[in-house]
Amino acid sequence: MSEPRGTEGSTRGLPVMEKPAGTGPPQRPPAEGERGPRGRFWSARRVPAGIVALLLLIAAGAFLYDVVAVRAGRSALGWRRELARQLAQRPLDDIWVRVGAGVAAALGLWLLVLAVTPGLRRMLPMRRTRPDVRAGLHRDAASAVLRDRAVEVAGVQSAHVRMRRGKVRVRALAHFRELDDVRSDLDGVLDDAVRGLGLARTPAVSVRVARPGRKG
Repeated sequence: MSEPRGTEGSTRGLPVMEKPAGTGPPQRPPAEGERGPRGRFWSARRVPAGIVALLLLIAAGAFLYDVVAVRAGRSALGWRRELARQLAQRPLDDIWVRVGAGVAAALGLWLLVLAVTPGLRRMLPMRRTRPDVRAGLHRDAASAVLRDRAVEVAGVQSAHVRMRRGKVRVRALAHFRELDDVRSDLDGVLDDAVRGLGLARTPAVSVRVARPGRKG
């Protein structure tokens, strides 16, 4: 599958591309007003789904084996007789009944939260330049790009970038030049760098500049 070409500036920093299956006639690029923010990528939730499926398979297999054994003339296994006796004798206000109900409710709530939330918080949606292509940029890749741009500023010794969907926090150490001058240059460089990432939602940039601590 060939990768469609988008506009320049929207493919920096190792973007992840998604394209639906099938090919068709080329479509026009959307107008500037159509390039609005898009929703986040949805996670497949393979690990939680696999765990739930495995537990259900084990429980169903155990009950099915015991039922088939009883139908074949054998006595029921001890764990199933004990489970039936406990369920018949224990009152609803018993502590173990409450604990079991609480655990089941917590697991059910967890599954519901997973079902209605997108996940993939480390994947930042990018602007759409074609209606049939979605692009995403990983936070680590975006942080690396901004960090490289920050250390190119004169006077910056090192920089630490913390990337979020709505805000970028940058902490830089300046070993020469005035701190206000370094901060002003960083503001301009990082604002341009963030816009160049091509994100659907451009985050705000917060910059802090300090002197490196003394050794010893």
